This record gives sequence, structure tokens and C-alpha cells, in this order.
Amino acid sequence: MLFRRGCWPLVAAGLLALAALGWLVAGWFTAGPLKQDTAFLVADGSSLSGVATKLEREGAIDSADAFRLRARIFGAGAPIKAGEFMLPKGASPSQILSIIQGDEVLRRFVTVPEGMPSIMVYERLMANSQLTGSIEVPPEGSILPDTYEIERGETRQAVLLRMQVAMNRTLAELWAKRSPNAVVKTPQEALILAGIVEKETGKPSERRLVAGLYSNRIRQGIMLQADPTIIYPITKGKPLGRRIRQSEIQAVNDYNTYTMIGLPKGPITNPGRESIAAVLNPEQTDVLYMVADGTGGHLFARTLPEHNANVERWYAIRKARGDF
Repeated sequence: MLFRRGCWPLVAAGLLALAALGWLVAGWFTAGPLKQDTAFLVADGSSLSGVATKLEREGAIDSADAFRLRARIFGAGAPIKAGEFMLPKGASPSQILSIIQGDEVLRRFVTVPEGMPSIMVYERLMANSQLTGSIEVPPEGSILPDTYEIERGETRQAVLLRMQVAMNRTLAELWAKRSPNAVVKTPQEALILAGIVEKETGKPSERRLVAGLYSNRIRQGIMLQADPTIIYPITKGKPLGRRIRQSEIQAVNDYNTYTMIGLPKGPITNPGRESIAAVLNPEQTDVLYMVADGTGGHLFARTLPEHNANVERWYAIRKARGDF
């Protein structure tokens, strides 16, 4: 009797393990919630986690967390493909993963996110196995960030040309609508300043204010002091991966706006449409300073004392985070 009593925990654990396995297997192969055949778009560079979240949001699966778990246990090791796929009515999670890992793509896309520098656009195009031929690294600022449809076997040069034509067309359109208070004098200057705005704020709501701040500094002959212009000569726009060194802040070159007045000699990234529009129609403001606020945005100031107080607040946030 004592032996039998001692077996119960093992039996219970075994039953729980079988139940968990049954839940995993059943949920992987059971029909999903799709009520009809549905087109599903996987953006270039998407992760399993991001795709799972999108599948749940669009009603193709019941749970993104459960999909990720089962995919890691039962899924093949093949990568997720970029493109548009047709998911059939009632497709199971297993079927969905197989589809987006396969070659039955309705339409194929390559995405250039806002603020992606040309060296990374080059690397993305060269790594795309659907394209053919080779390209040189395109001039910085010549590509419009967007999602572009591509065809299997199309040349990389043809895709790049479409991206550049799109930028030329967009820049001409926005330049024709520029505000009288825009500080930039040429379309090229608009690209240069827009690249700085693109890199300096991740909040769309701040773009016009940041553009207004830098416009004020240009008018008053104040150095822009934009950190991304320090990084660009070092990495060509790729993430630095560490804190900026004092020697780099003091470096004299054609880009570093901590040691020069005015704009750099060229763009530091490929700015998106909204950042170009912001510098061509900047917010009318008297702010001259900004510092990060810890949420992805900035605190703005009109005077140096106000700015110094904001900087102290930012240092306190970083110290609380353990940054230093």
C-alpha cells in the first residue's frame, strides 16, 4: 500500500505530461479560426515573433504565444519567407507555418525602413535570394524608404532604380509644396536635414518640432550638435554599438556637426517621406535644445538653463536604469 501511494505523484506527473503533449499536438494540427481564404503579408526581415503577433491580430490563429511555442517545438528549421501568401480557410498553425516557409508566394516584397542607410539597403538587396546580379552601394539619401514589390529573377539594379525613382519623384513633389519658412535652400539640403531629423527622433509626432529646432539653429548660426552626424563617418550609418567617445565628438570632418556650423556635406541616411515633409514645413517654434526623455521622445527647451535642467533629469533616468 505504501508503494502504491508513492507511485501516485509519478502517475499524476505522467498524466500531466501526456495532457500537455496532447494539447501541444492538437493545437498544432487542429483547424484554425480563418473563415475564408485570406491573403497574408510577411514583410521583409520579419521575425517569427512578429509574424505570430500579426497572425493573431488578423484572426488567422487564436494565440501568438501558443503559435510561437509550437513552432519552435514542431516547426521545421526553414526561415520565414517575405511576400504575400494565401492562407486557406481553417488553416491549422502547422499549415500556416509551412506556407510562410515555402515558395508558394503570391507576391514578393523587399522593405526599406525609414532611416536605413544605403550600406544596409545594399546588404539587404544583395542578401535577397530572389534577385539576380550585383549593385554598388547607392548614394546616401537616394532611396525612398518603402515596401517594394519584386519578381523572382529580377535584377537588383532594376529594384534599386525603382527605389531611386521613387525618391526623386517624392522629393520633387514635396519640394514644390515647401513652406516659405523652410530654411533649406535646395532639394539636396532638404535630404541632408531630413536625414538628421529621421535619425534624431523615433516619434512621428516630433518630426516637425525637431525640424523647427534645427531650422532655428541654422538661421542663428548655431552648431546643430546632432549625435548621428558623429556616428556616420565611423559606421556609414550602421549602429555604433557603444557610447560615443570624446575624441569622436571632437573629430573634425565633413559630417560632424559638433565641430562645424551648418549642414553636413551629404545625407547621413535615407530619410522617409514624412521627415522630408517636416523639414520643408517645419513647426514654427523658438526651441533650440532637446534631450532624450527616456520614452523614445525628447524634452525641448528654449534656453540653455532650461536645457541643462532637462539634461540632469535625463542623467537621473539613466542612472536609475544602471547605464552608468
